[in-house]
Amino acid sequence: MLCKVYTPYEFKVEKARGIEIFTDKGVFLDTYSGIGVLALGHSNPEVLTAMKKKLERYTHLSNYFLDEDAEEVAARLVGLSGKVGEVFFTNSGTEATEAALKAIKKLRKGKIVSFVGNFHGRTIGALSLTYGKAIREPFEPLLTERVFLKPDPEKFTSFARENQIAGVFIECIQGNSGVLPLSEELLETISQYQREQGFILVADEIQSGLGRTGKAFAYQHFGLKPDIITVGKALGGGLPLGAALFSGFSPFKFGEHGSTFAPNPVALAAGKIVLSKLDEDFLMQVQEKGKYFREKLAELPWAQSVNGYGLMIGVTTENASKVKAEAYNRGVLLNIAGGRIRFLPALNITIDEIDEIISRLNFEGF
Repeated sequence: MLCKVYTPYEFKVEKARGIEIFTDKGVFLDTYSGIGVLALGHSNPEVLTAMKKKLERYTHLSNYFLDEDAEEVAARLVGLSGKVGEVFFTNSGTEATEAALKAIKKLRKGKIVSFVGNFHGRTIGALSLTYGKAIREPFEPLLTERVFLKPDPEKFTSFARENQIAGVFIECIQGNSGVLPLSEELLETISQYQREQGFILVADEIQSGLGRTGKAFAYQHFGLKPDIITVGKALGGGLPLGAALFSGFSPFKFGEHGSTFAPNPVALAAGKIVLSKLDEDFLMQVQEKGKYFREKLAELPWAQSVNGYGLMIGVTTENASKVKAEAYNRGVLLNIAGGRIRFLPALNITIDEIDEIISRLNFEGF
């Protein structure tokens, strides 16, 4: 009955709390929190309370009405960016990418640059910027003005000198490729040409944003000044919600863009709780716990290399599928991305919980 596009686990989920998933085959520790969606873990009490209170008022209004939480969540997002700007809410990260694309195509002419290894979504426009050939090529031709460049400063320099660029999409840390940070030299080069040529720079923070790397947004580790920031995943506290942040400009006139559902009021109520946690102390804890987690992972027999920022971590191993299978036998759910083990645990995970995960993953490699 369902499209065969996923391979779900062969167990029935009964409930989930924190990092634990209770099933008919036992309790499992979740190391990737709904692929980075559940920043505060499963069934966070504050998030649930906020959802229930909103549900008691209404589930949906449409954009003919203004939910007060929309203004507050937008203000918090803009505040986290440290810039003056405005927010267009979406239902997902890929829709945020589409909003960014529409803004670029309206405002500038030229090529739209993405990079080998980037992942920006699966709708037609977003898919045009997503490098994975297996998921992109069956649907081509897509956008014609898009190009993929190797994430190399010399390649970008050569291209920028010879072409008019309308926009550049970057994932400072490529999540779907296995948590691979772009080089600081490349990001500095992009910044230089952004200043010189005035193209629109889009920072995709759908996976790496909202505290995941120990800062509000991953680009803040590198001193970038994006014109557009896209977010999703964790924003809705477990419900679908995304956004495109436009820094210092308004790309759309009345009626030029819209959404039937976004922003959903219940998702906004949950998102307000998530964003309220992202203060300096919380972000510092994410950095510290991430450092501790990475150090412990590096000591495991099967780990060949470990990298990442905060609690966005990638581990190289000889056979990721076998490691995932053995971890499952020990009650730990692992996620594979780009041939590497990708860790995206709840940001409020405790040191004791990290130690328990490490203890269960302490087995010989393959």
